[in-house]
Amino acid sequence: MEAALKNYDDVDSWKTVIFLYNAALKEVGTKLEILNDEFQHVHRYNPIEHIKTRIKTAESIVKKLKRNGHETSIENMVRYVNDIAGVRLICSFTSDIYRLAEMIGNQSDLKVLSVKDYIKNPKESGYKSYHMLVAVPIYLSDSVVDTKVEIQIRTIAMDFWASLEHKIYYKFEGNAPEYISRDLKECAEMVSTLDERMLSLNEAIQECLDQQKDFDEPDDPEEAEERMLLRKEVSLE
Repeated sequence: MEAALKNYDDVDSWKTVIFLYNAALKEVGTKLEILNDEFQHVHRYNPIEHIKTRIKTAESIVKKLKRNGHETSIENMVRYVNDIAGVRLICSFTSDIYRLAEMIGNQSDLKVLSVKDYIKNPKESGYKSYHMLVAVPIYLSDSVVDTKVEIQIRTIAMDFWASLEHKIYYKFEGNAPEYISRDLKECAEMVSTLDERMLSLNEAIQECLDQQKDFDEPDDPEEAEERMLLRKEVSLE
């Protein structure tokens, strides 16, 4: 993207950057909707509960550059701030997270630049999520510009916890009282337990449904006929 901005002044460069990041969000959003629709078509199941997208504000970008010791410039913004364009995928179960990550990684025109698995390796605060940084090709009239998008994948429970942590972080500017940080971390452990139990429950439900399907659709024709006769007898009673 940096090469695409060299012929512009700062104002036009800013507009171009935002245009490209918005285009990247549209590209990624469309891909995810198609993957979700395909999964529903093939497996009768939607792994994505909902999708959130956002462009980082100019104020947030400047703060992040300064926090990381970089001067405020369009070039530094593009080079060092990887989450200007962000997509958040909310799933029901942790198994959906890894399934979606694999599906995204298999897209031939998306380049996975980095992966951070905060589910297997949570942050000190208790934060859990799966982060992917991808490069999306944006096809313009006279060029192709690879544009970075950060994709965060998490469960509904993880998202609820992360939303509260975000509010606390900005309310106290990263210096929350010790007891609040402690309680928040305990809540993170409860969220993790809840996700595990919900996944186990879902797997148990699916196993019951599979067994019922096997019972309703026996492979042996004679067994199928016997069951049909049995059902008729029951209905006559």
